[in-house]
Amino acid sequence: MAMRLEDRAVIALSGAEARGFLQGLITNDVERLAPGKALYAALLTPQGKILFDFLIVEGDGALLLDCAADSRDALLKRLLTYRLRAKVGIEARDQLVVLAGLPDPKAGISFIDPRLAALGHRTIGARAEMPAADDGAAQHRVQRLDLGVPEGADFGGDRMFALDAGLDELHAISFDKGCYVGQELTARMKHRGIARKRLLPVQSLDGSALPGSDTPLKANGREIAEITTTYGSRGFALVRLDRLEEAGSAAIDAGGVNVGVIKPSWLFA
Repeated sequence: MAMRLEDRAVIALSGAEARGFLQGLITNDVERLAPGKALYAALLTPQGKILFDFLIVEGDGALLLDCAADSRDALLKRLLTYRLRAKVGIEARDQLVVLAGLPDPKAGISFIDPRLAALGHRTIGARAEMPAADDGAAQHRVQRLDLGVPEGADFGGDRMFALDAGLDELHAISFDKGCYVGQELTARMKHRGIARKRLLPVQSLDGSALPGSDTPLKANGREIAEITTTYGSRGFALVRLDRLEEAGSAAIDAGGVNVGVIKPSWLFA
């Protein structure tokens, strides 16, 4: 069933230097883009923390960034700041819409979600030309939560390192592409090879609503994690892996709510 993802927006980068411009900024290798093949990538702070994440695909005469609608303007502003004298056009394309699960993947610019194949097809196309579909943002978020895939606000702004967020396992980072913003610290963490924290799905065990972001998760009275985002009874928390292991089978509490921590099957750590 086709779903319009009204919580997504599209930014287009066009011009002779668009690829080179983006290549020097983001975590993934733009040279791996090909017709019908998308990339997942992030723009980091110089300290290696996530500012924005997005999907990238070629089409409509440009490189199209499928990004969170509520951070589109901030991402656009950041890209324009970096542009300087580069010959690249950067603009929002409100006439384009992002869909998931379109029955005919040949319509528009269609691609398999590069994070996990289980997330299915996505399509970017002109609003006026795409088939009628309901806003499926909430339904698609449920699918994402079922798979334990974080995005956007789940990373907590510029507070989380790319590897702590699982961006390596979600195919968002190239370690042999050369320099980009935040590359030095990201490469150092990869080389060190010790995962101390991970962003993991959490859910209340009785179905009640989770408390808000920044609420600590505690086991045996010791803080083991902190919630980053909640969606009713589910959400994400940045977890100290050593403390989670030490907690064993002890009950985990978040502001008086009993919580379970889940490790997705795709996560290595």
